[in-house]
Amino acid sequence: MSDVSIPPEIADWFAGRGWRVRRHQAEMLAESDAGDHALLVTDTGAGKTLAGFLPTLADFTPSRMAGAKPHEGLHTLYVSPLKALAHDVQRNLLTPIEEMGLPITVETRSGDTPSDRKRRQRQKPPNVLLTTPESLSLLLSFPDSFALFAGLKRIVIDEVHAFATGKRGDLLALALARLQAIAPGMQRMALSATVASPEAFREWLAPWGDLDAVRLVEGEEGAPSEVEILLPDEERVPWGGHAATWAIPQLYEQIRRKRTTLVFTNTRFLAEYIFQNLWDVNEDKLPIGIHHGSLSREARRKVEGAMARGELRALVATASLDLGVDWGDIDLVVQMGAPKGSSRLLQRIGRANHRLDQPSRALLVPGNRFEFLEATAAKEAVDEGQRDGEDFRPGGLDVLAQHVMACACAAPFEEQALLAEIRSSLAYAWVDEEVWQRVLTFVATGGYALRAYDKFKRIVRDRDGVWRLSHPEQAQRHRMNAGIIIDSEMLDVRINAGRGRGGRSLGKVEERFAASLSPGDTFAFAGMSLEVVKLQDMEVVVKAAKASAMIPSYGGARMPLTTHLADRVREMLVDRAGWARFPDDVREWLEVQDWRSRMPGPGQLLVESFPHAKRHYSVYYTFEGWNANQSLGMLITRRMEDRGLMPGGFVANDYSLAVWGLNPVTDPAPLLSPDILQDEFIEWVQNSHLLRRAFREVAVIGGLVERQHPGKRKNGKQVTFSTDLIYDVLRKYEPDHVLLEAAWADARTRMTDVGRLGNLLDRSAEQLVHVELDRVSPLAVPVMVMIGREATPQGSVDDELLLEAESLAGAAMRVDDLP
Repeated sequence: MSDVSIPPEIADWFAGRGWRVRRHQAEMLAESDAGDHALLVTDTGAGKTLAGFLPTLADFTPSRMAGAKPHEGLHTLYVSPLKALAHDVQRNLLTPIEEMGLPITVETRSGDTPSDRKRRQRQKPPNVLLTTPESLSLLLSFPDSFALFAGLKRIVIDEVHAFATGKRGDLLALALARLQAIAPGMQRMALSATVASPEAFREWLAPWGDLDAVRLVEGEEGAPSEVEILLPDEERVPWGGHAATWAIPQLYEQIRRKRTTLVFTNTRFLAEYIFQNLWDVNEDKLPIGIHHGSLSREARRKVEGAMARGELRALVATASLDLGVDWGDIDLVVQMGAPKGSSRLLQRIGRANHRLDQPSRALLVPGNRFEFLEATAAKEAVDEGQRDGEDFRPGGLDVLAQHVMACACAAPFEEQALLAEIRSSLAYAWVDEEVWQRVLTFVATGGYALRAYDKFKRIVRDRDGVWRLSHPEQAQRHRMNAGIIIDSEMLDVRINAGRGRGGRSLGKVEERFAASLSPGDTFAFAGMSLEVVKLQDMEVVVKAAKASAMIPSYGGARMPLTTHLADRVREMLVDRAGWARFPDDVREWLEVQDWRSRMPGPGQLLVESFPHAKRHYSVYYTFEGWNANQSLGMLITRRMEDRGLMPGGFVANDYSLAVWGLNPVTDPAPLLSPDILQDEFIEWVQNSHLLRRAFREVAVIGGLVERQHPGKRKNGKQVTFSTDLIYDVLRKYEPDHVLLEAAWADARTRMTDVGRLGNLLDRSAEQLVHVELDRVSPLAVPVMVMIGREATPQGSVDDELLLEAESLAGAAMRVDDLP
């Protein structure tokens, strides 16, 4: 880092507030002055966002302008994952600008921005524009984008960890490549509080993936967080359940004693459930609010405003508030249920105090005994400053197709020049000439099987090899439909009315669950065992099953348990000396497990088999997260059917998978051979609607199917009908279509977590430990109590779970008949 001179206007402003310019803030300014790109990693509350904007503020100070005219036009772009975050930053940024009297204009731009303001922003842009990846991509699709961004000096990407590893990150990576081509001197700056691998993010941020081109700036260490695990008053950690409703009276007492408490949950249902439970005990009529993504924008803004004004004593929220919105007077953060990752927990803890020099206080409230271990692992990871996060993967072809179309809307392009620009992004450095030609062919014609249809002809190539729009109206159609976030649909579950037609509705299930079903599958729903007749349009047509349901139904997306925390929990299970720090009932639970069976240690896969209630059970202690375990349950039950083991069903949680049947599993190794990912996996994905669902998403993102036309909008049923027709044509006539390849990539990673499944199968091939028992083991109780309860929303059956858990636990913890 070179020496840096803080402009006196900025130094005086900091001093006037009783602050000092922190080292990392000065370093960000120095890196900018040196012309370098930079990644800032620092704790929440350390002035991270201000550090990102400091170079821009400095550029507009009179001492640096030295009598020159202020920069005209767009100077700095700020990109964040949330629209709410951009509005919050605008409020916070205007304060120093106004108090220093700097000639800087600041505006936001998102899907909610009025169309007349959007037009004016392109013609007369502000100096600083706060936006999202999707809105930036749309801006780049206009012909005037070249003039708009020509003078761009800097782009600041906030909370980069939240979206860089996903498809929104792909879209932003392509936008960065285009912006750098338009404004070669543009500096890239990214900010985060919870990056696990700074090197990987520096490569993602850098042009051409050049790690050395991006300087790493690390923030000053703040006061260590104070994290505690809340235990029941009688120190009995529950066996099962996730809602942790046992803690409501204790939680309410904490809210009464604190100024403002932020209560995080992992699902929207749980947020509603905890909120209702708090109201039931709210004898003091304290103002308590709720905030999650299913609420209307107006409701969320109302709650955010009340929090900003200090009018609420507590707010129950989901991941919708994980990022950035700054309320400095929160003095306690509560995590209901397991945190699922140390970085996520750090992000949430950072909502408290928002001061670097004062410790943030957090309470972790485990729902069951495994969650107690996970909470302990998360607390120790936070104490040690260990972070985790998602791995980067190759950029998606559907996103690339959308970007190609955006470039064509802006201006005709020469294919080799655009390929070089795209490959300057690390996410797409893997794209070779063959893949590039397939993407261009798809955007131009829809692909080999669809080339006869004019509606799919979006770009054409002239005799000089230059690509341009096939018709000017294609630009409007692209801008109406471009985007990455595809809303999850709900499907009606209907009783079969004959000839495959749906009759009476039983309710709705999320498409994510329905997509995993095939005709003949049985699943639990609304207290019934149902058999799938067919999936059509937006309906799951069913009939009453002759046998009990095999597949547990579920609702809502679930946060995956990170590999980092899973490894820590496994290490705890074999660290017998460390058990002394646990509550008595948790220690006894582990000791009896150790006495009666085995502990699943690092690198091992423990499988326990035992009889229970006239059925034979096998419990696989995978620690690979619910999504991977759910997928494994689908595959194992299929393989068990093929081998005559007569499976009855399965249930999964983050830590284990319980499978039952009429015949015992004497050797689980053949059920776990790696070829299950070639044979059963491919058959399951193709025969279920998983691939169809993945295809619908990539078809919308890639622009093959449009959700909106001028003057009208397709509903989910119409979009599904369109994509299903095209999917069937491509599967039959062009199985190597670029969008089928993109759909397979999604099905493998996002929908089934096949990477973690592969790691699990590798482990089983090397260190599979099978223990046969005469009855349920202590470690199996938390997953066993969920059998038959999965279709019921989490929380509402916790009391019943406790009763059943006590019965199971009585058998599991009995040691008197041991030799």
